[in-house]
Amino acid sequence: MEGRQDERERLRAERQAAESQDATTALARKRRIQYLSLAAFAAVAVIVALIVISQSGGDGSPSPPSSVTGAAQVDAQLKGIPQSGQALGESGAPVTVIEYGDPQCSSCKFFSENVVPQLISSEVQPGNVKYEFRPFLIIGPDSKPAMKAALAAGDQNRLFQFLQLFYLNQGGENSGYVTDAFLTSMAKGAGVPNIDQWNQSRNDPKWDATIQQGSSQAQSFGFTGTPSIVVQGPNGQKAIGGGSIPTLQQIQAAIQQVS
Repeated sequence: MEGRQDERERLRAERQAAESQDATTALARKRRIQYLSLAAFAAVAVIVALIVISQSGGDGSPSPPSSVTGAAQVDAQLKGIPQSGQALGESGAPVTVIEYGDPQCSSCKFFSENVVPQLISSEVQPGNVKYEFRPFLIIGPDSKPAMKAALAAGDQNRLFQFLQLFYLNQGGENSGYVTDAFLTSMAKGAGVPNIDQWNQSRNDPKWDATIQQGSSQAQSFGFTGTPSIVVQGPNGQKAIGGGSIPTLQQIQAAIQQVS
């Protein structure tokens, strides 16, 4: 028969075993909660990352903000076409089409919206033509900061996105709309990757020589207005400009002549 001392020892052992089991169960429950919390946090992080990737396009290319009129349209129009500085298209294309223009020019706006998209899709995208833009500033004082901003975008290979977007949002000639805020919104809408670098570049005096050179070239062809076009190929060159806005048919005819 069990004595009182033995019974007390047995009860103490049972109590300690129960307490140990409770502690083990509580620890396991705590660890399960921690694991579930970590899993939930990881799931949220993955979802956030996927959202960010989807909004940025997923391919590393800049995504234009929808708040800028025409940004998505211009991005789609020029997507996938090689671009370097003031040139759009394959560097080895047999023919070069050069536009002499002014960002403030309303005729350039018409040309940009009604002729350039067809020229790009029919001639530049297939690799038949390289398209270049050169400054010929004739409208007024606001033309220069606008052109320098476009050339600075070209430093990051986004000049044509900038120009096409600028024309879609063009204001009245010398009406004061060409502000730092306006130009910055155009640069962001054009997908310029580094806005700080763009800001430094557009204030660089190096562009003065580029602008002067473009104007001198345009005048050497006898151009007095914008937009004016020069088509160059293995069989010579042809100038189109003067009294009316160049048409796609005129440009394509000149391409055939110089090819």
